[in-house]
Amino acid sequence: MVALDKIKIAGAGPAGLSAAINLAKAGFEVEVFESGKDCGHRFGGDLQGFEAKPYDKDVIKDLADMNIKINFDCDPFNECILMTDERQCTMKMDTPLYLFKRGPFKGTLDTGLKEQAVDSGVRITFNRTMPKEEANIIATGPAGKEIFAVDKGIVFETSMENHVVCLVDDKAHVKAYAYMLVTNGYGCMCTMLAGQFQKLNACFDSAKKIFEKHFDPDIRNPKAVGGVATFSLKNEFQSGGKLYVGEAAGLQDMFLGFGIRRAITSGYLASKSIIENKNYQELATEYFESRLKNSMVSRFMQEIFGNNLTYNFIINSINSSKGKSRILSAINGRDYSYNKLLYRIALGYLSRRYKNLKA
Repeated sequence: MVALDKIKIAGAGPAGLSAAINLAKAGFEVEVFESGKDCGHRFGGDLQGFEAKPYDKDVIKDLADMNIKINFDCDPFNECILMTDERQCTMKMDTPLYLFKRGPFKGTLDTGLKEQAVDSGVRITFNRTMPKEEANIIATGPAGKEIFAVDKGIVFETSMENHVVCLVDDKAHVKAYAYMLVTNGYGCMCTMLAGQFQKLNACFDSAKKIFEKHFDPDIRNPKAVGGVATFSLKNEFQSGGKLYVGEAAGLQDMFLGFGIRRAITSGYLASKSIIENKNYQELATEYFESRLKNSMVSRFMQEIFGNNLTYNFIINSINSSKGKSRILSAINGRDYSYNKLLYRIALGYLSRRYKNLKA
């Protein structure tokens, strides 16, 4: 619990700005300090998605409940192509996956949140690093001692129709996946590696060849993008009177690598703890614990069983409808029946596999 009228936030990413917007709307004086020259300065127009599962509420409604407006490009998709080089299937989604751009440009999530914050009365200071001891909320991005995953790709202009494609062929990634996202004449093609980072260039080249073999991406004016992801096996949301949000708290989906919805929600919960004088550690633990455990179990399963034999079996099963609902439930992160049995095994394995994954 933080009892202050003026709040200082370190970091102007989605988590920090979410907290700032809600605190300012509640009448607090809020100042955000960002080390970069603008919001989203780390990104070059990458396409990302709001994680749809394991959430029951549509993300647009969820954002509205957290006082976040859609003043940025945000396009819904109700199906996804899952594929290897040999097989593919189309998965229908119960709740839409919404795609958006990242970076300091017009129409991106980062610019939209910045505008909402400023309109709410938040003061943002760029090119200045706020010492953690002076901040009330820490939203400074990845804080892990070890990089969990890396991604490399391109953004490009295209005439291709809108698509969401997830490529799980072994040649195209390491214990993760590659993807091609296309919306309204704009595309993003990337591969992600959870280990063996020296294979990054080769995996991306393989992914690009497979996408070009099965589709016509019509790549024009490509620009390189990429990044890293961290994760925590033990999340600490509150320490020394500081509230940690987003990736600074180790919030990331260890299975798919998604994290924006988690980031925005953590910022909202941090602001709620201040506004309503509640314990943020308890609020965040109650909200995130089962979701984080589920992503850890899914990561464990992918590390042990993730190969073309398994992926082709899943695709065949979806196409034949045999076990379809069970498989789709597990892929979407909704099937918790096995998690309690596997969580301790998964935690032990991941603790050994990623020794420094602590926030």
